[in-house]
Amino acid sequence: MIIGVPKEIKADENRVSLPPDKVEILVGEGHKVLVESAAGSGSGFSDETYLDRAGATIVDDPEEIYGESEIIVKVKEPQSSEFNRIQDGQTIFTYLHLAAEPSLVDCLIEKGVTGIAYETVEDRDSKLCLLQPMSEIAGRLVPQIAARLLTNLEGGVGKLLGGIPGSGNCRAFILGGGSVGLNAAVTLAGAGADVTVADIDLNRLREIDILTRGTIKTIYPTPSAIYDQVAQSDVVVGAVLVAGAKAPKLITREMVNKMNPGTVLIDVAIDQGGCVEGIRPTSHDFPAYTENEVLHYAVTNMPGIVGNMASTALSNATLPYVKILANEGVHQAIKHNSGLARGVNTFGGSITYKSLSESLEMNYSELMGIL
Repeated sequence: MIIGVPKEIKADENRVSLPPDKVEILVGEGHKVLVESAAGSGSGFSDETYLDRAGATIVDDPEEIYGESEIIVKVKEPQSSEFNRIQDGQTIFTYLHLAAEPSLVDCLIEKGVTGIAYETVEDRDSKLCLLQPMSEIAGRLVPQIAARLLTNLEGGVGKLLGGIPGSGNCRAFILGGGSVGLNAAVTLAGAGADVTVADIDLNRLREIDILTRGTIKTIYPTPSAIYDQVAQSDVVVGAVLVAGAKAPKLITREMVNKMNPGTVLIDVAIDQGGCVEGIRPTSHDFPAYTENEVLHYAVTNMPGIVGNMASTALSNATLPYVKILANEGVHQAIKHNSGLARGVNTFGGSITYKSLSESLEMNYSELMGIL
């Protein structure tokens, strides 16, 4: 099978979908891998490494990548300038986040693309196995971002996360106890912050309590409890996920207006529209903006600034599925692997992921019925 690896063009996106060591494995199994020139440069992988050690075919023109490849393997959702490159009936395997990208949905439906979203593929334990590594990285980036934004240089209140004896430490509130939330909580607590996590899953809260030996506080997220925590915290992190759907707006404008001047709001759920009412997506070039004296951070590709490690971690998780798709063929792979099938968001001109269709109020078709 011909597999295409285009260079990511989203702003400040340094990741590459398949590093050379993964390409070498695919080529060794008889597949042809087309890699766009400089696709790995942001992650520290040269064209020479792809060509000499991995056996890839280096291509200068992205049009050729899309024009010849049966499967396009990416990191981020295709940007609007890439829509015209996508071929009818092609398979695209990437983070799609379609609930926040209705124009991309229209493109995939019009072209009959099999859109397989990393963020909805499930493993045997029904866990979102391809989302997890990037969630872990995003969570561990939160303290670094918060620490910088809290400084006076960035317009913050002028505090250290861990404080200093006699001066207190920062209070951090995390809404959502999944991979992002847990990793953010543990790393923030390790930096000395006073951390509280809220989640609707009481079993998850019990797990966090046991894992952290009670050093991280846990609460159930009623609107009143969220209101109080947001108002009292120096750092607020939105880490809410509804697989394949838009994130619910659980942090309201009224809550944000009660935050103290110079405090920091980080919405990691921005890929799915954000869980903070009215927040706007930002980029690594301009990661935060100030509104009502609160710093708002909403970068849609947080792991993109640690390209080398993020590319390795992501491809470690995705490679087994790329191999299944390439070795069995897309249709057979979907039929034989139920977890991979749950990653199929669009197929044959239809939306095949129910939460997505509900979020966009569009028609839903059962995947296996179409197959």
